[in-house]
Amino acid sequence: MNKLVCRGLYAITDPFLLADDQLDRAVEQAILGGARLIQYRDKNSDVLRRRRQAESLNRLCRRHQVPLIINDDVELAVQSGAAGVHIGRDDPAFATARARLGEAALIGVSCYDRLDLALDAERAGADYVAFGAVFPSPTKPTEIRAPLSLLREARTALKAPIIAIGGITPENAPSLLAAGVDALAVVSAVFGQPDIQSAARRFAVLFA
Repeated sequence: MNKLVCRGLYAITDPFLLADDQLDRAVEQAILGGARLIQYRDKNSDVLRRRRQAESLNRLCRRHQVPLIINDDVELAVQSGAAGVHIGRDDPAFATARARLGEAALIGVSCYDRLDLALDAERAGADYVAFGAVFPSPTKPTEIRAPLSLLREARTALKAPIIAIGGITPENAPSLLAAGVDALAVVSAVFGQPDIQSAARRFAVLFA
């Protein structure tokens, strides 16, 4: 993966913040504000609804030349034609995802607060690794915490792009960039704001 693809604001959707009829417009506003990657995350059991939304978002993202990543669902990534998938501890093994999606797909791996998981993911060929929550998160308040010291250690040990997630705001983001993070995965600080484009731009300018 070209590391430049994985640098900047990584905006993640949340069905509790966005009604179905707002999803496409909200994502487009995030992209216009400077989001460099979009992740579609929705755990709803309505398979057809999720497929329709993923396909629509993928068309939108392709128009703007921004990769769409599907959270947790390899088959949905295949069906929607998305650029890739983000997998976590309870998701299919990385090798399975790579075999299903192919070498051109972007596959990211959640590593929580564990450098050993990130090293394993990098050796397996992950396109990026994600650590978090780096700060208290309104989306996942009980999430494992990953300290800045871990990010600094990871930057020394890894060549793969590093994503930080969890409670990130424009105010606390500079400390993450100083620690060597390549991209900021943000949910509520973008999609929970009244002006999504402006909210996204506040993060994008940090990478200028």
